[in-house]
Amino acid sequence: MTESTTDSRSLTRVAIDPLTRVEGHGKVTLLLDENQVVQQARLHIVEFRGFERFIQGRPYWELPMVVQRLCGICPVSHHLAAGKAIDMLVGAEQLPPTAEKTRRLLHFAQVLQSHALHFFHLSSPDLLFGFSSKASERNIVGLLEKHPETALKGVKLRKFGQQLIETITGKRVHGSLVVPGGINKALKPAEINVYAKQMDEIIQWSTEALELAQGLYQADRKHADFGAIGSPTLSLCGNNGNFELYHGDLRVKDIDGTILLDHISNRDYLAHIEEEVKSWSYMKFPFLKRLGKDRGWYRVGPLARVLNCQQMDTPLAERARLELVNQCYPDQHQSVLLYHWARMIELLHCAESIQQVLKDSELTGGELVAPHGDRNPECYGIIEAPRGTLIHHYKVNDQDLVEEANLIVSTTSNNQAMNEAIRSVCRQYIDGHGVSEGLLNHIEVAVRAFDPCLSCATHALGKMPLSVEILSVAGHETQVLERTSQGEIQQRFYPC
Repeated sequence: MTESTTDSRSLTRVAIDPLTRVEGHGKVTLLLDENQVVQQARLHIVEFRGFERFIQGRPYWELPMVVQRLCGICPVSHHLAAGKAIDMLVGAEQLPPTAEKTRRLLHFAQVLQSHALHFFHLSSPDLLFGFSSKASERNIVGLLEKHPETALKGVKLRKFGQQLIETITGKRVHGSLVVPGGINKALKPAEINVYAKQMDEIIQWSTEALELAQGLYQADRKHADFGAIGSPTLSLCGNNGNFELYHGDLRVKDIDGTILLDHISNRDYLAHIEEEVKSWSYMKFPFLKRLGKDRGWYRVGPLARVLNCQQMDTPLAERARLELVNQCYPDQHQSVLLYHWARMIELLHCAESIQQVLKDSELTGGELVAPHGDRNPECYGIIEAPRGTLIHHYKVNDQDLVEEANLIVSTTSNNQAMNEAIRSVCRQYIDGHGVSEGLLNHIEVAVRAFDPCLSCATHALGKMPLSVEILSVAGHETQVLERTSQGEIQQRFYPC
């Protein structure tokens, strides 16, 4: 759906403010004509963070600790991305094995706990109870009441990841590990054994989570078309094209699976990606220069990573990946609900990878910090955060102070994709039907599939109130839908 050029003064405006069960604060506005056809649909990001300016003037070695304050859900991703950048700054080209493997272990734990949080706490209630089910039950409390075994396994998976993060960094949120060229401490054998003993059970739960996500997607044929969009996909890949979360080069595949860009190094990302600013959102709109603004928007995240790579190096996850890929191609438009299936494939991959790393003898002992080499005052750190490719780019002066910073977080890269998914859902479910709380939740389901971190800020879970006002062309209220903090829906109508 392209945005209409119809005079907006003749259209009815509907607002979803705030979006719920997402990290951060955003809203959606719709403009409907007299036939209840959506002429414009936009996702607005209404928070302003300004971290790119906050860190100017700070010494570079503070970056891994400072930038993780961007987020209470994925601080590890920012910690590691900044760490990779300052490794480059000090010329530490190859980390010692213990440092490299500890960082990777931390990252696997982060992705695992974040995916568990999103699927079980935020998205599975929609899939299990239905998109139009009662708002009071489609939440983690309702899940615990109706599906206690499923909910508890989700809680335990996240707890495992958080506890592993705490053991590695000293804290579950905003801990400390990275120093320029390495890490500040290694795990002890006794600490490793605690987690190694749990891995068979964690892998089993992760397998069951994948089976649940895949089964829910395939249970309803309508899911295949829900919020379906097509675009290039961007992610990191290893040198051989293998799946990679921690380190690699950028790869872009087109809508049909053709590789458009490959082996793009961190320092060359600006040659291929540009960001557009729009007046109605604080979040920028990245696009591929090669394709231009209209055609060049792209997707990142679990689905992009699963589609872009040649294979995963863990057997259970790779078997599941091939099933999903066969579902997607040769189709050129994929349902946004495939993100949940892909997310659980990654969760299983992380569980298998954690087990492998915990068995590695190089995880303990050895050097923790690499020798420093030639200084690179312009430095880059790119990593695959749970929500997608995360880019940190810094310029540091001779006094070791940050002069410039550019951060492209995962949700920024998915900005246009989320807007397109909203428009797709509007075409399917709202055009000609008007709006209701259940239909409006369809829009939230589409946005939620991307697991957006709208401000890269701590998420307030569950009971955000929602008020939707429908105005006549003259500006008078004709209908009001309200969701209270207890999840109750109240509806009022007014004569025109």
